[in-house]
Amino acid sequence: MNARVLDGEIITSRLDDVRAYDGVRTRRVFACIIDYLVVGLLTIPFAILVFLLGIITLGLGWMLFSVLVPAVAVIYIWNTLGGRDQATLGMKAMGIRLDRLDGAPIDGMTAVVHSVLFWAANVILTPLVLLVTLFSDRKRTLHDLLLGTVVSRTDR
Repeated sequence: MNARVLDGEIITSRLDDVRAYDGVRTRRVFACIIDYLVVGLLTIPFAILVFLLGIITLGLGWMLFSVLVPAVAVIYIWNTLGGRDQATLGMKAMGIRLDRLDGAPIDGMTAVVHSVLFWAANVILTPLVLLVTLFSDRKRTLHDLLLGTVVSRTDR
């Protein structure tokens, strides 16, 4: 059994401790802003490459500009959120990580689906996506509920 006693409470998992979700909503917002900045900065060198490819191919390569930002974002999410730490650079900076409720690690495909659902929900529901966190257990968003994931603090 993987139980431990913390302040007189028997905690069977890190995800069962309610303190792991203190301030998660605010941290997620700031992590998202940081990640958008990182993706924007990562897009610059690839945009230069696409520009040069467009010159070489007499303009045909410039069609890649239409998928450049989503492609960079998907690769970034696959390698960070789907990686060993289960957190993007913004999430690491804010001290949070993505966990599956069944205890399995987050793989690259789950990380990408999680982010695509987040982007799609933002397009359809805009800021209303965050309202779900006010009423759900563990401050989970709609895409967390759909995928069986939760964002928790790493320091607790």
